[in-house]
This record gives sequence, structure tokens and C-alpha cells, in this order.
Amino acid sequence: MVAYALAHVRSVEFCADIVEYLEKIDATMDPFGGRFLFHGGKKDIVEGAWIGDVILIEFPDPDAVRAWWESPEYQAIKHLRTDHMEADIILFEGLPEGYRATDSLEKLPAS
Repeated sequence: MVAYALAHVRSVEFCADIVEYLEKIDATMDPFGGRFLFHGGKKDIVEGAWIGDVILIEFPDPDAVRAWWESPEYQAIKHLRTDHMEADIILFEGLPEGYRATDSLEKLPAS
């Protein structure tokens, strides 16, 4: 089942370190099957107030996203981003084929 790394980027200081990070990140994801699904850019805010940007990276499974995040190759460049960017980042597993909203009702505590 696919898994994702999602970043809500609140601010970024565009500088040489960020350029270097962008030049190197793809090579850190490639061995783990990572690919960008969304990397900033145009979005249509249809409800609420959204501050910042979104980055969404897909991986083949939860083990792959975790292995990428913890890999020495990614850890070696991570500081290039964290020194110049404020972001919230989460790793999560996708939903199974055929998932329906009502499936979430099974997770509610019994009353």
C-alpha cells in the first residue's frame, strides 16, 4: 500500500542551500521509489485560510518512506532545508482500494 511524505511549508528563505537541497533530493528518493505528486505551485483555496505551500511525495509503501526519511543520504542534506524552512512534515500510509468514508466509523469508540 502506498505511503506519503507531506510537508506544509509555512515559510522558506530561498538561498543557495535551498537550491542545493533541490538539486540533491531526487537522488535520495530514487532508491526508495519516491516521486513528487505536488511540489508547491498553484492551488485553489476553497475553504478557510491556507498559509504556505504543500509538498506531497509518494512512495511504494510505508517501509520505503520511512527508509528514505532515515537514510544517511537524506539526513546528509536535510539541514540545507531545515536551516531555511519552517514546515510541518508527516509520513502516512494511503488507504486501501475501495475505501469509503463510512469505513472510518469502525474506528470510533463504542458508546
